[in-house]
Amino acid sequence: MIGILVVNLGTPDAPAAPAVRRYLREFLSDTRVVELPRILWWPILNGPILLFRPARSARNYASIWLPDGSPLMVYSQRQCDALQARWDRQFPGHVRVELAMRYGNPSIAKGMAALRDADCSRILVVPLYPQYAAATTASIFDAVAKELRKWREIPEIRMIRDWYEHPAYIRALADSIRVWWQEHGQAERLLISFHGLPEICIEKGDPYRAQCEKTTALLVKELGLSDDQWVQTFQSRFGAAQWLTPHTDKTLVALARSGVPRIDAICPGFSVDCVETLQEIAQEGKETFLQAGGQELRYIPALNDNPLWVAAFSQILEPHWRHWDNPENFAVSAQSG
Repeated sequence: MIGILVVNLGTPDAPAAPAVRRYLREFLSDTRVVELPRILWWPILNGPILLFRPARSARNYASIWLPDGSPLMVYSQRQCDALQARWDRQFPGHVRVELAMRYGNPSIAKGMAALRDADCSRILVVPLYPQYAAATTASIFDAVAKELRKWREIPEIRMIRDWYEHPAYIRALADSIRVWWQEHGQAERLLISFHGLPEICIEKGDPYRAQCEKTTALLVKELGLSDDQWVQTFQSRFGAAQWLTPHTDKTLVALARSGVPRIDAICPGFSVDCVETLQEIAQEGKETFLQAGGQELRYIPALNDNPLWVAAFSQILEPHWRHWDNPENFAVSAQSG
């Protein structure tokens, strides 16, 4: 059997300061995420950050928490469940999908153990990041390799690096925007906001900015937008370092002051909605825009478990595993499905 390990960033177990503190400690201890020398970083992390940031972050999580839990967890699991159901119909008994989080629960170790217990001799690792960055995608690869060091029998492993320009991904994004515009009308400007990175990461070789720009260019082309109908930005900067520009919050202020009345915002770098989309953009970004004189900011939801996206995502993933096992078996299963 082939195992599919779908991995997202992670989320606190609850919208409360102790849970957020545990999550942030693990997240910000990753040397892929914070590349400062430990002798400089540990006093900052274990001092002001873990003392004061958890309470503020917990309030942000509480403002977007769903009855079933964290949106990132809920939508990631729904995505995996939908993929599993789709492949069970097409290829019964051949694929097992497990969800894991790079930080927090369920851990990568737990997800891989579940696949091992299901007798998966081949595992495809799927980071839920369309664009590659060392702080995200590479960190997942690190964690998988670290876990495999504990295994006596190592399965065959494949890892997906990115899908930032895959036609199915671009079409799914464009279709979600078109559906939104059909239901709500089109705003004067489309804000395309990606998670930010420190500039030093790009200088060291991360292709992240170029991949974000490529995604934007393909999306804009697919939608047929003119240059004055969209703007790309980067959000979520932290600390004193120079981060990728233009910044989302500053751009929102500038657009409002220039007379743009309405903005539709989308975050293509997030496969599912989370605190960065639902709180930082849909709530905080909206408030920033309105306070600067804008009239309306509407957030277009992430692809989440949209059936059109599940079909597109399976199209992206299937070439990586369809013929990994016995091709004849899959051909028979596909015909019977």
